[in-house]
Order: sequence, then C-alpha cells, then structure tokens
Amino acid sequence: MTPEHDRSRSSTGRAVLSELLCGHRRAAGLTQAELASRAGVGVRTVRDLERGRSLRPQRTTVELLAAALALTGTSRAAFLAAARSTGGGEPPQADGTPAALPVTGSTASTAEPTGSDPQVALPPPVALIGRDSDVTELAGMLTAERGPRLVSLVGLAGVGKTALALSVAHAAAGAHPGGVAGVLVGEGSDGPDVLAASMAVLGAARLPELVARLAGRPALLVVDAIEHAPGPVAATLHRLIGALPSLRVLVTGRHPVGLPGERVWPVAPLDVPPPGAERRGPTTLGSWPAVALFTARLGQVRREPPAADELPALAALVRRLGGLPLAIELMAARGRILDLTELLDRYGDRVLDLATPADPAVHPGWDGPERARRSVGADDTGAVVAVTLRDAVETSYRLLASNERAALRRLAVFGNRWSVELAEEMLVDEVDRDDAVAIDPVPLLDRLVELGLLSVRGTGPFRFRLLDAVRDFATEQAAGGGELTCIRRRHAVVIARLVARTAVDLVGPLLPEALHRLDEVSSDISSALAHAATDDPVTALRLAASLTRWWRFRGRDVAGRQWLRRLLADPRTADADPVLRGWGALGVARLAAEHGAGADELPTARAALDAFGQAGDISGELEARIVLGALLIGVGRREEAREQAETVLRLAARNNRVRDMAVAQNSLAWHEIRVADLAAAHRRLAAVDRLTAECGEQRLRALSWANRAEVVRLEGRYADAVDQGRRAVAALSELGDPRHRRRVLGTIGLALAQDGRGDEASEVLIELRADAAELAVAGRSRPPAERAGPPQPRLDGVVPAGGGPKTAICALIEGYVALHRGDRELAAEWFAAAAEAGQDRRDAVEALVGLAASTADPAILDQLDRVCQERGVRLLPQESELLYALAAGRGGPPAR
Repeated sequence: MTPEHDRSRSSTGRAVLSELLCGHRRAAGLTQAELASRAGVGVRTVRDLERGRSLRPQRTTVELLAAALALTGTSRAAFLAAARSTGGGEPPQADGTPAALPVTGSTASTAEPTGSDPQVALPPPVALIGRDSDVTELAGMLTAERGPRLVSLVGLAGVGKTALALSVAHAAAGAHPGGVAGVLVGEGSDGPDVLAASMAVLGAARLPELVARLAGRPALLVVDAIEHAPGPVAATLHRLIGALPSLRVLVTGRHPVGLPGERVWPVAPLDVPPPGAERRGPTTLGSWPAVALFTARLGQVRREPPAADELPALAALVRRLGGLPLAIELMAARGRILDLTELLDRYGDRVLDLATPADPAVHPGWDGPERARRSVGADDTGAVVAVTLRDAVETSYRLLASNERAALRRLAVFGNRWSVELAEEMLVDEVDRDDAVAIDPVPLLDRLVELGLLSVRGTGPFRFRLLDAVRDFATEQAAGGGELTCIRRRHAVVIARLVARTAVDLVGPLLPEALHRLDEVSSDISSALAHAATDDPVTALRLAASLTRWWRFRGRDVAGRQWLRRLLADPRTADADPVLRGWGALGVARLAAEHGAGADELPTARAALDAFGQAGDISGELEARIVLGALLIGVGRREEAREQAETVLRLAARNNRVRDMAVAQNSLAWHEIRVADLAAAHRRLAAVDRLTAECGEQRLRALSWANRAEVVRLEGRYADAVDQGRRAVAALSELGDPRHRRRVLGTIGLALAQDGRGDEASEVLIELRADAAELAVAGRSRPPAERAGPPQPRLDGVVPAGGGPKTAICALIEGYVALHRGDRELAAEWFAAAAEAGQDRRDAVEALVGLAASTADPAILDQLDRVCQERGVRLLPQESELLYALAAGRGGPPAR
C-alpha cells in the first residue's frame, strides 16, 4: 500500500502528514532511527511526527525528511502540502520537540573531503576581542597528543562561550582530518536524539559506521548548550568517547558535563580598566578588552568615537557591566540615542534591566538565555522573546541548590575582591554567635566557579569576585527575601574584624602589605561603615577606630575625623568599652593634626590619655602621649611636648616597647635640631636606627635616615646630605610614603643648591613642583577645612612642610641657587617668599637668615629674633657667624 491510499487522508480529504511519513518510511525500508540519521534530525522528532504529536513541524525538518526519503514530483509536493495543512493554515511555529541539529542548521555531508583540508561543518568564527590567549591555549589543549578528550567551556549566559568555541574549533581544525562539526542541543532532547544528531553531523548513521569512517583519524565534535539536556548529553558523550579513541569533544554550557577526565574551562568576562585608567588617554584605555569591545560595538551605531569628556563614563560603564560581553553589547547598542554619560546616568544602576533585542540575528554571536535564542527544532520564522540580563543570570542561579543560593546571597554583599577566609566568616550561621562551627567554603566556591558565577584572578588572597550582574541579582534576591539587613550587619562585623587584624601591621615591617590589603577592600570598608553607622554604631566605631592610620596614609583625614566624631557623639555608643571610645577619640585628634585642626582636639587627646590611664592600657597611653606631644608642638608649647616625648621614652623602655622607644627618640631628635644641638640629634637618630632595625620598622628607619640627612646638611656637609637623602628617598618610595619622600627631596635640593650644584638642584625643583601640581589638583576636591590652617607635626616625630605644597622649600632652593650665582637681588626675593610661606621646622628661620645675608638689612634681624622666640628655635653656629657683622651694625648680637 502506497502513501497515496485513502487511509492517508483525513475526513476533509487532505493527506495526513503522520500517515504519509510512516508510509514513505516503510516503503523505503527504513527504521525510524535510520530515517532520522539520514535526515539529520532526532529519532524523537520522527517518532512524534508519525504519532501525530507534533502538529506544527518546522519547514526545514519536513524538507530534510523529504530529501532523506528521496521524494520527488507530486509525492514531494503532497508531503510538503500535508505538513503545511497540519497547522490549520496558521503560521508554522516551533513544534516543541527539540532535536539536536548541526550548528550549521543542515546535515554535514557524508562524503569525504576532496582535498587535504579537513571537512569543517561549522559557521565561520566571529571576530573576538580579548580572547587570543584563551583560543591559543584551548586549541593547543585539543591538539596535544596527551590532551583531554573532553573540554567544557562553562560560564554565565552572555559571556561568549559559543563564540569562543567556534573560534577554538576553527583554530584546531587542521589537527582533525576526520572532520570538525557541531550540534546545538535542544530543550528536552533525549539520548537517542543527541546520539543520532552527533553521528549525523560526523557523516554516519550508526556508531559502527562512524568508527569505520574515522578509522582512527582525529575528529572534533562541538556540542553547544548542554544544559538543555544534561543527562542525555553526558550519556551520549560517554558512549562516543569510549567507542571513538580519536574523537575530541568541545562543549559549552552553564555547567560541566560531569564525565571523568573532563577539563573544565570557566569563561571569564573581559578585563576591565581600573579606576583612573581614563586619565592616561584613549589609547591606553582602549587597550582593555572590555573597552575595545564596547568601542567596536558603539562604532556600529554611531560614527563618532568616544569624545575625551566621555572617557570617564566609558570606563565606569564597562566596570559597572563587569566586562560581560552580552551586557556590553546591549549597552553599546543604546549609544545610537544616548551619549556615554547619559548611558551611565540612565542605566548605571539598572544593568539587570538591559534586554536582548527581539531579533537575535542582529548579534548572532550571543549565547544568551534559551528564551532569547532559537532552540533546536524551532521554526526559523518563530517569534523570539526579548529577555533581560536578569533572566540570563537567573537561569544560572536556578542551577544552584537552596543552600548554595543562600550562600551566594551572602557573598554578594562584598563589593570587590575577597578571600577564602572572608567567605568563611561571612557564611557562619547566624545562630553560631561565637563562630565556633567552621564552614569550609571551598566546595561552594568551586561550584560557583564551575557555573561561571564567580571570577578567580590573581595569586593573592583577595582573588575572588562575583560577576557584577550576579552580585546585583543576588542582592535583589536577598532584599526580596528580607535578608539584606542581616547580611549587611554580618558584613560589617566581618570587615571590622579584618580591619582590626590588619591595623596591627600598619606599624612595623608589614606596613606596605597591610596598606595594600586595606586598599583592596576599600569599597567594602565604606559600605560596611555606612550601614553599621545606622544599624550597629558600636561595630561602626570599632571599625572606624581601627582605620585611623589607613585614613591618614591615604589622605582621608577629614572624612575619617568626621566619621569618628559622629560615632562618638551617637548616644548608642555612650556605654561602649571606654578603651574603644578612647581609641576613637585618639583617632579624632590624630587625624585633626593632619589638616591643621590639632589645636581644636587637644582636650580630646587628653581625654583619651585619661581613659587609657584608668584602664591600665599601656599601648593606648603611649599612643596618646605621642599624639598629644605632636599637638602641643602645633600650639607652641614645645617644652611640654618634649616632656611628653621623654615620658614616652621612659614608659616604653620600662615595658620593652622597642618601636615606641624609636618614635620617642625620633621626636626628641627634632627638639635637639630646634635648639641647635646637632650632636645630640645625631645620637638620638643613631638610637632610632638601631631600635628600628631591631623591631623591623622599616618606615620609621627610613624617616630617621631622612632626618639624619637634614642634620648633616645643617652641619654644612652637603655631599653627605645628598647621599643620605637619596638613600631615604629610595626606601620611602619602596614603602609607598610619598609625603615624606617629597620632604626628603627638599633636603636634597637644599644641599645641592648650597653646594653650588645648581643644575642638579633645578632638576629636584622640577620634580617637587610636579608633585605640588598633583597635590593642588587633589586639593581642589577636598573640603576647605582640610586645606586650611597651619601644618601640624607628624605623629612619628617628623613635622611636615606647610604654606602650600613645598612652597617654602622650593623658594629656599631657588634662593640658594641665585645666591651662588651672584644674583643677590633675585636671591632676596626668593628668601622673602620662603620666609612668608615657611612653617616647617626651621624653614622660616633659615629663609630669614638667607634674606638678611642677601640684603644686609639689619631690620630683618628683628623679625628673625621674633620668629626664633615664637618657635623656640636657636641659630646654628654658622648662622650666627654669618649674621655677626650685620648684628654688630645693629648694635647687638644675633638671635640665639
């Protein structure tokens, strides 16, 4: 009986596709599996069509079946007409029966390649940005003799897995003469579907036939979107790899296949530029892959490249998008209407709302969520639903178990990179108040990396970071579940503990590492402090009190002082530990000294000293006396300041506190310089060098070298001062202390100018003024209170320069250079400027001596006497000798 018999017609007289298909197949003597293999469709597709379960088959599927059945003429026309009428005249839609088809959308030819090149049944590779190393390494892996048989590219939707897989497959094609082909797994495909499609694209209908066809020749199979049918894919690949020793498989998916010997390759987002990279210009900024991709896609919708004033917004956008290619392309597409600053303003906080276009053909390289793609088996004319980036993230989120989701919501509170230890603390159960039960986060982190939700970069402890879109989504979930407040409270406690542990190393040999550690979590410090200040002010005070030195080193003294004052004034901290409040108060005084407000906080420092004394806290008492001594110098009470330094020295010696002894000796060396006892200053600085070497305090030791260079200069040994100063500059540069480095540069410049080495002194001036320009730019963004007032002594015994960034030092150097060149008039102008600006150590005194020597004006001696008396400074012997004749003309000796 032929397919044209009456039983193949419906009650309306039309041919029924199911009957036609079954009749043609039997007439050809084919089984369902053989027909499916010959047509390059899934067995399930054939089965469902014959049973009438698929009412709206796609046109491509019907044409493939007609070709496999060798239908021609009227038979073919009737077969196609039956397929068209099955849906009742409605437009053909996806039949809901996924079938694994070749990536090309058509069956690979079973014929052998005609030339020496291998058969490649794949679409051409798309141009990739920032993936060169990935392509090279993956291609090498797939072509290495002992390389893995199965490589899985895993990652979040939109990260570029499919595009990377195509490029890798083409790059490795030359090493696979058996052919290179691919399949796209449809939703719900079963094992026979996947196996039949995989064999079909490699040119065989049955597994023994494929074994014979390859005959040991290497072949490469690309399997895309394995998450649509993970079980069937795993079973099929296990069978293929076992039967075909020469077959390599490259798969893409949200998760690995899970077979032995599988090499998992998480596909990370593109690298983004660090903050401030835009200041280096468009070329440098454009070298970052995320920026390069954004710029390339932007060029498709507008002619003009990003303008100079758009570069900050460009850098901020790609950072906010986390380097995710899908998000970058979606954002860049909106550049047709908005400029980059407008894009940042409008979408910077709405990244998850970015939607895919209704037509994915616009960007065929995307591997977005399955709802935004045409699944295998879908009709080419079917509608595609546009979805958001939120939907893409949610797809991967749903792959997690409930406890893994809960952990992800907690980890999403970290704003930047974090460590295994921080994750461990963050995941402690809420009921475990004492953190007695340790939770090993490693399996969880491995799972998150496996799904492409977590990025791991670098070799330091802070190398873990959730993708930005993942973090935003998980935060949304936490907020929706009412967990966010508890999570942020826990985060503040964890960060406060980290800062407290790290603050101990802000003095001593580990200072650079400690500063770097806090710099890495600066965004988390800010968010933790902001939340805790409202929700848990005692934790906020504990955090802020530990940040004092970091704030000081990073020039955040005004903001830090404001935070501490606010928290100390909060009535909820009134009953906090008195020692904690003492450290907070001491921090207020310490930071006030940095921006000229030390006099206002003298009572605060004394209150802190009283609190530590009552509690018997030796560490606190020593720190309080050091801070108090610096503040006393700032208000002109130098003898009382010296008494505080001597008390610190005695107390530190009694308690064997070596570093505090060194700080006290360094401070007392400044007092010796002030009273012109350079020999005593030498002895104290030698003690500082010995003590700092003993305790490993490299920064304080470098400062003692800087002070020794100054003493040697004041003695008139200028060449030795230059050598000592350059040694200190090198050490301070390595330690990352730019403020003190600039001060030592001033000492070197003065020594060179006084030694008659004007050209070298001019080079130092150029460097000092470049630093001053940077400070001026930074200063314009700081509050007026931070720029106002006279400079105060440093809390390590060194007094900073004032009167503007190195103004006095630069003027002094210029004055000495002019004096050595014989231009007394110009020298006098520079010395006068230095005298007006000089507020550091004895700069004003030295400037007035130079001015008097340049002008021979006895009236200047009166001003010099007044300054010496106000600052408690005595003239050096050589200064007195220089002014002797001038003083004799005035009728009295020079100031002493």
